[in-house]
Amino acid sequence: MDSEKKSMIKDALILFAITLVAGLLLGVVYDITKEPIAQQKAKAKTEASKNVFATAESFEAYASFDPAGAQEALNAAGLSGMDIDEVSAALDATGNLLGYVITVTDHEGYGGDIQFSMGVTLDGTLNGISLLSISETAGLGMKAGDVLVPQFTDKNAEQFTYTKSGSTNDSEIDAISGATITTKAVVNGVNAGLEYFRSVLATAKGGAVNE
Repeated sequence: MDSEKKSMIKDALILFAITLVAGLLLGVVYDITKEPIAQQKAKAKTEASKNVFATAESFEAYASFDPAGAQEALNAAGLSGMDIDEVSAALDATGNLLGYVITVTDHEGYGGDIQFSMGVTLDGTLNGISLLSISETAGLGMKAGDVLVPQFTDKNAEQFTYTKSGSTNDSEIDAISGATITTKAVVNGVNAGLEYFRSVLATAKGGAVNE
């Protein structure tokens, strides 16, 4: 019995040592990779912002952004089922405000959430949108980047609708054939971003950015 107890204790100590070493190694790896990962995320974020606001020289977090207030504004406009995730102020070389980059997530996609950034100038013109995350059906909804995204470039509309019979004005978006749900999700998401711009950002007298 004593021999069995000693063996169990030995095995437990070995397991503990292995767990301890593994934990320490994971901690070291995390410390080493934490900064490069953060830098990569920041770079990707800046690139996404430049995609939808090419005339801006820099981007700063919109200090007055209130997720709960954003959700209230969307709900009041009948645009539930989507979130305003983040807002950045787009600035020129001298720090003057040119507009905003708004990150939206629509939870109504066929394959799950669809997240994108959209650039809106101070006069409400939509520079365009840039998809950040999408998991729609291959060959159908995944065509959003090729079919839908270009249609939102340099458009000034209060809201967009989609059509299956061919757009006749700037506020109409041609739907992806066989992917109406994806089309509707992207269009509704863009409308949510525009609604947030009109009801919150455009009424904030330019808004404040982080000092």
